[in-house]
Amino acid sequence: MKKTFNTKHHSIVIDTPELADCLKDAVIARDTPGMADVDSSLLLFCKHIKKDATVVLSGECSDEIFAGYPWFFRDDALNSNTFPWSIALEERQNLLNKDISKQVDLKEYIDYQYLHSLSQMNTLNSDNKETAEKRKISHLTMNWFMQTLLDRSDKMSMYNGLELRVPFCDYRLVEYLWNIPWEMKALNGREKGLLRYVVKDLLPKEIVDRKKSPYPKTHNPNYLAKVKGILSEIMKNDNAPIYSLLDKNYITEIINTDGKAFTRPWFGQLMTGPQLMAYLIQVNMWLEMYKPKIEI
Repeated sequence: MKKTFNTKHHSIVIDTPELADCLKDAVIARDTPGMADVDSSLLLFCKHIKKDATVVLSGECSDEIFAGYPWFFRDDALNSNTFPWSIALEERQNLLNKDISKQVDLKEYIDYQYLHSLSQMNTLNSDNKETAEKRKISHLTMNWFMQTLLDRSDKMSMYNGLELRVPFCDYRLVEYLWNIPWEMKALNGREKGLLRYVVKDLLPKEIVDRKKSPYPKTHNPNYLAKVKGILSEIMKNDNAPIYSLLDKNYITEIINTDGKAFTRPWFGQLMTGPQLMAYLIQVNMWLEMYKPKIEI
């Protein structure tokens, strides 16, 4: 891209432990526990960008409206009868203290939200079977997953005084893409197939045809060591807000196995072992800061 358009690029290097150090700032920015290092990394990125710019453009929402996620194509997600990125509910239920788990049925709540959301979906009489099925996934993705990412982008950027714009989320483009048939949206059977076709004469071929590159994951062992240490200290403190909410034995097993005991992340998300630990840290931070009263 740089060679083709003679653009000026900048490299921003963020030290891995900073992602853990910034988890609290990310909670403050969101006012809720968020997406762990997916949030903190964007917050730090925006902090660096703000040094040289006030308004920036983001490609956020292109995956949601052009069918860029794996769950638009995978049978296990399409046939899950739930939100396609959250098909691992049992694993989440098992995180809870067993007494609490008996009273809090995550599946019942999520089933209600799933069916309620679909009941609000508009369909077209011209839809064939495949387009109708994919429209369900699009509706859920745009009304739930996309909202989460837009909230993340807005709050992580504005925390730094950075104005982030999302042109792919222009309502006219979103409405237009909602109404096109699936075989056009997934042109040539590829994620974002239509978008690739539209820009094929504008961008280098290797850019148009390259495999989707997901948001970077934190494989660095320094990050694992940092969040593992923080969560270990939390779970040693029976006064920690999160201590009584979780199954201590299961959380300890997750910590002792470097997250490997937690085998099934959110589909399409980055919530593997290290990110789960970071998320639980964020939950504890939020409970400490906001002191909500929990009644079950």
